[in-house]
Amino acid sequence: MAETDLRKALEKQEEISITVKGRRTGKAITLPVWFVLVGTTLWLLPVHGSKSQWYKNVRADPTMTVRAGRNRETLKARPVTDAKSVRAVVQRFREKYTPTEVARYYSGLDAAVQMRI
Repeated sequence: MAETDLRKALEKQEEISITVKGRRTGKAITLPVWFVLVGTTLWLLPVHGSKSQWYKNVRADPTMTVRAGRNRETLKARPVTDAKSVRAVVQRFREKYTPTEVARYYSGLDAAVQMRI
C-alpha cells in the first residue's frame, strides 16, 4: 500500500488503531487512539502521557502498525517529550476533538509520539 493511501484514509478517520509490541511479553497489543495529521506527520497523544503502557512499549521498540479504515502501514514512531512540541500537539488535539473531550480523556500531558507517513 502506498503511503498516500494511508494519508487519505487518515483524513477520513476520527480514530485509528495502533499495534505495538509488549516490551515484556513481546506480544502484539492493539488499541484505538485519537490522532492528528499535520502534513506528512502523524501525531499521537498517550492518554496518560509518559505513564501510558503503549508509550513505554514504543520507547522500547519504536515499530508501530497504524490502521486507518482498511489501510495499514508499519511505521517508525518517535517518542517526543520536548514540552514545546507536546504543547503544540495538545493544542491540535483540542482543535480537532474539543478542549472538553481532551480534558475528559487525557492526563499527564508530558509526551507525544511522532511518525512520518
